[in-house]
Amino acid sequence: MSILVFLEHHDGELQKGSLGVLGKAASLGDADAVLVGEGVSSLAAEAGSHGAKKVHVADDASVASPLPQPRVDVLARLAGGYDAVFFANSVLAADVAAGLAARLDAGLNWDLVDVTGDFVGKRPAIGDSVLVDVGWKTTPRLALFRAGSFDAPPAGGGAPEVVAAAVELAEHSRAAAIVDQQLEEASGPSIEDADVIVAGGRGLGAPEHFTLAEELARALGGAVGATRAVVDAGWYPYAAQIGQTGKTVSPKLYVALGISGAIQHKVGMQSSNVIVAINKDPNAPIFEFSDLGVVGDVHEIVPKLTELVKQRKS
Repeated sequence: MSILVFLEHHDGELQKGSLGVLGKAASLGDADAVLVGEGVSSLAAEAGSHGAKKVHVADDASVASPLPQPRVDVLARLAGGYDAVFFANSVLAADVAAGLAARLDAGLNWDLVDVTGDFVGKRPAIGDSVLVDVGWKTTPRLALFRAGSFDAPPAGGGAPEVVAAAVELAEHSRAAAIVDQQLEEASGPSIEDADVIVAGGRGLGAPEHFTLAEELARALGGAVGATRAVVDAGWYPYAAQIGQTGKTVSPKLYVALGISGAIQHKVGMQSSNVIVAINKDPNAPIFEFSDLGVVGDVHEIVPKLTELVKQRKS
């Protein structure tokens, strides 16, 4: 069984989600990878150390911008030689996967959390309360995996075979261009990559009270997340939204401050290893799926918790 994995990269680094999917692919059979962008040749060795036997490198200035259609052009020339093409979910990867499915008239299963050796996909359904089996009728099988489904394997593999991939773009793929990019200044790790997330909900009471979450996250070396209600109210940026209409995360530790635990939020964080909830409402739904629940006022508990963490770390 042969699998091609689309490796996403930002600022010269391979994304943790892509490496996790590469590790899963390597456990199923022969896993190759594809890198698309300008100056990506230097990342091929890292891909090999995480399980890729062969790395197709499309290193060209014409694919420097993170646009989906040029990447579809590159992958369409490679995908026919594989049983499956795997993607780790992101805004870019979802666009590329959908475009490739349309180009090849191939089946795409999305939001998967696992796949078996005989290519049966596992996909959450009914508010993530059950897992359903999904399959493909044609090849290559295209699979888009939910963020955090697989941990990146430790580096240790051998040097991969590196092959130059042709960059021949269709006319319509050249029609769009990114004329400017405004990058949000990062104060810590992104919620997709963070091992610790401190998330705040409407129970914080006001946008200025998000400093409680920020200070605790800083003390723990983590990132700050938010619920949809908070984002809709303008208290916190959309980039931090966790849930059904936001991002799906699976950190080692998830601390929920003033979050009721609606099903829409639950589907975005329930795969966290350890969930700690602090809420003054003892009947809040989040306590039903938390590993540790604290009933109390976040404004009294969180500052003391933050100070304790700082003392322990010092």
